[in-house]
Amino acid sequence: MPDMHCYCVICRKTAGGGGYAINLGADNRTLKVKGRENISAYRSRLRKTESGKDEANAKRRKSSARRSFCKKCGSALWVYSPDWPDHIHPFASAIDTPLPKSPEALHIFLDNADSWMEIPKGKKHSHFARYPDQSPEDWHREHGVWKGQ
Repeated sequence: MPDMHCYCVICRKTAGGGGYAINLGADNRTLKVKGRENISAYRSRLRKTESGKDEANAKRRKSSARRSFCKKCGSALWVYSPDWPDHIHPFASAIDTPLPKSPEALHIFLDNADSWMEIPKGKKHSHFARYPDQSPEDWHREHGVWKGQ
């Protein structure tokens, strides 16, 4: 699975240690949670105009995405949006077991990156102004590692 280094303002502020959060893509049906009573969710308030532009004077609306975090320690756990109900995006920093080294890094929401951030380049780094061109499932299928149900 490629790491998705998300530079959106919300991920940077709620989970980003390096100015971004490393999100993993997963099938929502595989999420198993113990201690759910210790988890809460944050929904950011977005400023969007009808044209989709982010403007300071635009009306705020609640994001559909829910960023789950631990109520006891504040650790960011995962992002889920009902807009894409089949997917869940755990934060790599919340995984306690060893993760395999990712073959690729997708740098997403680069239109939100700050000027001080150094964004890696090279053939193992793909760059996107907003979302990637393909879903996590499509990426797995393309790379021959799809283990669909």
